[in-house]
Amino acid sequence: MTDVAPTQSPDRTADAAIEIGLNAAIVGVRAYQPQILVVRDGTDADWDALPYGPFSPQDHRTFEIGLRRWVQQQTGLELGFVDQLYTFGDRGRHAQPGDTGAHVVSVGYLALAPHGAEPDLADAAWSRWYAYLPWEDWRDGEPEVLTTEIEPRLRRWAAQPLRPTEPARPLKRDERLRICFGFDGGGWDEEKVLERYELLYESGLVAEAKRDEREAADAWTDLPALGRPMQFDHRRVLATAMGRLRAKVKYRPVVFELVPEAFTLFQLQMTVEAIMGSHLHKQNFRRLVENAGLVEATGDMTAETGGRPAKLFRFRREVLLERPAPGVRVKAGRA
Repeated sequence: MTDVAPTQSPDRTADAAIEIGLNAAIVGVRAYQPQILVVRDGTDADWDALPYGPFSPQDHRTFEIGLRRWVQQQTGLELGFVDQLYTFGDRGRHAQPGDTGAHVVSVGYLALAPHGAEPDLADAAWSRWYAYLPWEDWRDGEPEVLTTEIEPRLRRWAAQPLRPTEPARPLKRDERLRICFGFDGGGWDEEKVLERYELLYESGLVAEAKRDEREAADAWTDLPALGRPMQFDHRRVLATAMGRLRAKVKYRPVVFELVPEAFTLFQLQMTVEAIMGSHLHKQNFRRLVENAGLVEATGDMTAETGGRPAKLFRFRREVLLERPAPGVRVKAGRA
């Protein structure tokens, strides 16, 4: 019996072309502000992009090797900790108007830059990650953009009838808002960063939805900028990275990648708060860190805090051998 290949039109063959893109959300902390490393290549107006590039099977044995090479070429940084996040394959969220090229499937990564690492290429720069997702920073109380702009618009959107093109979902719109944004007493879950961004995209409230010609975006006029937009699907990747890092801080000692080798407990707490986007109780935090065996005193003091000399600590690496999940098990709360 002879195998016969199925007939396929030239147009269908072109539509099936796939390109694998690699994206890196590289996080650092500067002056107790979480930063994201972006590249600015002069395309797509003033929208920033994460370091990214295509996966080449001929040049890259693995996705991670390809990612590290693209990051080094575009920023000059050698990555340390890298964690694969998610594969983004939605049609239309990477394509540009008039684009006839291959459909891009993006593989996102979270990476942490060692304390003090700086890019050495002109097109790469650190930028505050809360500039892109400002509703996620509760350190100074409930964000104004959330109360004055986002909440009223989301409630209006939730009250509208479903569009015929919308997929069926197990939860109603108002139920999703309660779970993701904490409306009506639902409670704020700091890890649901991606879910919140997806709701803003779905409701047409972020600039990327307008760019991608989503129907929901046509319903809004005089819409303010809700965070700084990014090229392609990169703000979605960033939201995924923020949620992953907030979760990972609780069960892996990744926060110690973002502080100096010797640090005060105040510096450590401020770094954790920067990542989580909320304040922590000082004494409870110190008791938690010390009782968990995560740190040990160096025997030195520092006066750089501006007050009384403070003890310096370092990460106690033996904890990695003592238990499987040595994270900073904080419970973040609203300011």
